[in-house]
Amino acid sequence: MFKSIQDLVALCGQEQLPISAIMIRQEVKNTERSEAQVIAGMAESFQVMKAAAQRGIEGVTSHSGMTGGDAKRLNDYLQAGQFLTDTTFLKALTYAVASNEVNAAMGLICATPTAGSCGVLPGVLLAAQDKLGLRDEDLVKALFCAGAIGYVIANNAMISGAAGGCQAEIGSASAMAAAALVELMGGSPHASAQAMAIALKNMLGLACDPLAGLVEVPCIKRNAGGAANALAAAEMALAGIDSKVPPDEVIEAMYRVGQSLPLALKETAQGGLAATETGRKWKELLWQSRDEEA
Repeated sequence: MFKSIQDLVALCGQEQLPISAIMIRQEVKNTERSEAQVIAGMAESFQVMKAAAQRGIEGVTSHSGMTGGDAKRLNDYLQAGQFLTDTTFLKALTYAVASNEVNAAMGLICATPTAGSCGVLPGVLLAAQDKLGLRDEDLVKALFCAGAIGYVIANNAMISGAAGGCQAEIGSASAMAAAALVELMGGSPHASAQAMAIALKNMLGLACDPLAGLVEVPCIKRNAGGAANALAAAEMALAGIDSKVPPDEVIEAMYRVGQSLPLALKETAQGGLAATETGRKWKELLWQSRDEEA
């Protein structure tokens, strides 16, 4: 059993196992299911992620009409071949946006760790799969690595935007994705932990300020931002760069920042972008539509 990132990395060292294997073993113990059953459950979740990403690329529109079609635009831009960065980076953004657009359209997604941040982890993992030619089984193992990181964050801080701002949702998802990417690339548990810390540090203080209280704007594009951040953190960790602040202290700092954020920046739609002129207009428009339907 592990309760901190330090415990997790130490356990990996003692057992000479990757983070994913430690998490699988813990799930077997906690759920009293067989290893095969635990892995099969995660494999099922991964298929949900893949299906959501594909559906989003084809184009969906939210029920509010506020969002939709951006994943298709990104994919069309990628296919045109005249882009600034590279294919892997753009695919990560595309898959991330696609997954969260499906969430906004009330489609089936896998919360990783929340519905509002459901695009970050599949975004980067599916892009990595395309880049490296990985099997689905490899991605499923990486999800257990991500799950171990999310487990520690959830039990020592928070993953809810209502509790700790968007740093808790997109930040946690980005940290989970960064750690999983490092393991996928053959990095050590120590490097995965450093990637997690770097990613989460970059998200500290991020407000949760959804327009009209809907998980659409700025949530969908923040999934793309979280995916980009995860890629940056993973690359740095794989290069041998460590976080000057230890991973568990970063989690503690995120918790304290979340506690310090005003209520207006915790998913109440009372501050930040939700309080802009455009945010107020969308709120009025949607409430007017609801009144007319009633």
